[in-house]
Amino acid sequence: MLKSKVYSAPSNIAIIKYMGKTSAQQNLPTNASISYTLNHLRSFVTIEPIAGENDQWQPLAGDDLLSMELSEKGKTKFLNHLSRIKDLWGVKQSYLVRSANNFPSDCGIASSSSSFAALTMAAATEFEKIRPNGKATAEAMSKISRLGSGSSCRSFFDPWAVWETDGAQKWNGQFKDLNHSVILLDSTKKEVSSSDAHVRVPSSPLFTERQKNVKRRLELLETANMNKDWNAFCALAIEEFEEMHQLFETSVPSFSYRNDKTMSVLKRLHQINGELKSKMLITMDAGNNIHFLTLPDHREDLQNLAELFPQNTFINSWLFTGAQSV
Repeated sequence: MLKSKVYSAPSNIAIIKYMGKTSAQQNLPTNASISYTLNHLRSFVTIEPIAGENDQWQPLAGDDLLSMELSEKGKTKFLNHLSRIKDLWGVKQSYLVRSANNFPSDCGIASSSSSFAALTMAAATEFEKIRPNGKATAEAMSKISRLGSGSSCRSFFDPWAVWETDGAQKWNGQFKDLNHSVILLDSTKKEVSSSDAHVRVPSSPLFTERQKNVKRRLELLETANMNKDWNAFCALAIEEFEEMHQLFETSVPSFSYRNDKTMSVLKRLHQINGELKSKMLITMDAGNNIHFLTLPDHREDLQNLAELFPQNTFINSWLFTGAQSV
């Protein structure tokens, strides 16, 4: 039996966040978002035909892949996306999907972005071989992947992506080869999923004002990018993630991904950042873990964090030992 081809897609970290939808069914965003691609944090997927009427999912085994078990809800969502792609190509065959990540899932490191992008890439590429219809381009797959996980549409572009409407495209970010680090304050599955967060945030009294704030930040971010003003770029990213978490904490019912420990760490990080000539870009997704980006020549600033927070685990792009291929 021939070994199935392994497809892989990266996670991404949004600088301007996707939070809130104009269409929950279509995963259409209330505002544009901009993200940096995290090529070292990846999901891996295989797809192979099987007998029977139903598609199936199993964890993918491999060196440096984390053991993974989807909930029944998670399996259903994943396989429903496969079914959606099959319909686009008119494919009736049943398939076994295997998947795994090289980083923890469901804890705010955008595992849905990489996993749905990888599934879309695997299915679209394989189905295109059977029934060519030109939908396996990055732009087309981005639109398809969005239907499974909104933020996954940005994982098809490198190093920067912008997403405004039905699909993402490459963004002309001036900052390249950035160092990325994430401090794992909590690698357990979060209690409120990103999908549920999208549903709750419009109830926040801050949500209407946020739409104006995001538009302003996007314009200022474009200017900072054009001027290669990294510190201004970082300040906008920090302002953006803080506002997103304030939405969570003022929604009805309210919830928070940040506990006392997180707030204490953030306070210390902002103090450290204030003393740096070239700032760290600090941001958080819908989870309790903190991401950092620095310019290529300032890796030591992130290396120093491990000494300041020795009790915590850091995943660093320049040292990452997880699977890059399977």
